Amino acid sequence: MTLLKIALTKGRTEKQVIPLLEKSGVDCSGLLNKKRRLIVSVADKYQFVLAKGSDVMTYLTNGACDIGIVGSDILEEQGRTENQLLDLNVGKCRFILASTSSFDPKEERRKVIGTKYPNITQRYFESIGEDVEIVKIEGSVELAPLVGLADAIVDLTETGTTLKENNLEIYAELGPISTRLVANPISLKQKKHEIFELVDALENVCGGFE
Repeated sequence: MTLLKIALTKGRTEKQVIPLLEKSGVDCSGLLNKKRRLIVSVADKYQFVLAKGSDVMTYLTNGACDIGIVGSDILEEQGRTENQLLDLNVGKCRFILASTSSFDPKEERRKVIGTKYPNITQRYFESIGEDVEIVKIEGSVELAPLVGLADAIVDLTETGTTLKENNLEIYAELGPISTRLVANPISLKQKKHEIFELVDALENVCGGFE
C-alpha cells in the first residue's frame, strides 16, 4: 500500500482538522494520543508530519511530504497559492486593517503599518495605490498602534474581540482566510489515486470550495 505523507499544521489547525479526518473515515487515535511525537503513522496508509504552519510548504516543495494542511494566510504570504485541492472550511477568519479611533486612513502621508504578513500588506496597499512603510512584528500585533510603533496594523481576526478589548477599530477588510489542503505537484501525478481518495472523503464532510 502506498503511504501518503501529510504535513499537518500542529496546534489549533490540527485540533480543528482531526474531527474532519475522523468523519472521513481516517483513524485518528494515533494523532489524539501522540504525546510528544511529531510523526504519526495511521494504518500503513497515512503518515502525519506535525509541522509549524510556515514550514508546511517547505516540506511539500522539497518532496518530504505529499500533501499539506495549512492556512491560506500562509499560502498567500509565501506566494504559494497553486495546487490547492480543497477548502476545509475550518480556521475561518479575515484579514483586516485596524487602528485606534484617531487613525485617518485618508490622511495623505506615508503611513507605518505593523504586521506579521509584510507581503500581503504590501500587495494590499499597492492595490489601492498607497506607499507605506511596513514593520514586521512576530508577537502581539495589536500593540503596535497603541505604543506608537505603527499607525495601523494588518492582521487576522476571527470575532474582533481582541481588537475591541484593545480599543482598536476595523478600517478595511482585505479578504477571508481558511484552512486548505494543498498538494505537492509531483505527488499529485505519482499518488493521484491516494490523494483524491482522501480529498473526496474530506469534501463529503466539509463541502470544499464555495
